[in-house]
Amino acid sequence: MTRNATPTVLIVPGLRDHVPEHWQTLLHDELEREGWPVACVPRRQHEKLSCALWIEAIDQSLASIAGPVVLVAHSGGAMMVVHWAHGRGRRPIDGALLATPADLEQPLPPGYPSRDELQRHGWLPVPRLPLPFRSIVAASSNDPLARHDRVADFAAAWGSELIELGAVGHLNPAAGFGPWPRAMEFVRTLCPQAATSATSGDVAGSTRSSR
Repeated sequence: MTRNATPTVLIVPGLRDHVPEHWQTLLHDELEREGWPVACVPRRQHEKLSCALWIEAIDQSLASIAGPVVLVAHSGGAMMVVHWAHGRGRRPIDGALLATPADLEQPLPPGYPSRDELQRHGWLPVPRLPLPFRSIVAASSNDPLARHDRVADFAAAWGSELIELGAVGHLNPAAGFGPWPRAMEFVRTLCPQAATSATSGDVAGSTRSSR
């Protein structure tokens, strides 16, 4: 596959269990319908909090993909990508969408892992070096898992483009998402060669409204 080929979109989920109506699940289905190559890092059934094992899972998923790759991560998955990039990230990546990254350095709401648990499982400190690929951080102004100023600081440290989403909570079904049409917009932004090379609409398709 050449560098002009349509990138495979590798979806990196967060730490929570699978929810069928989550925007990442719906994006996966939309990408398949439009003819994009798409894959998903499998959710862990055991040792779900091990950062090292999540990094290994990303590595294994990438090893099965030939050609260019765009990463689409949400919440804790965004932090997995950052840890992977600074520990194992020797595989070229075209770009990454890091949507509402969870601030694992600050106390999370009840029902989420404690800071001590995250420390023991290798998540802390959060790396603050520039990512070796283009990245977009999509930030919420009222995310219960991360203050906006903290997410902006992460984006600056990673060299990411910061996109303001407004008051979208944690961008999950509990916050009313469901479908998130802007995800497809950001995927296209990260791999313009796919949109420009599509002549029959099988990949570029028609534009969609964004929330």
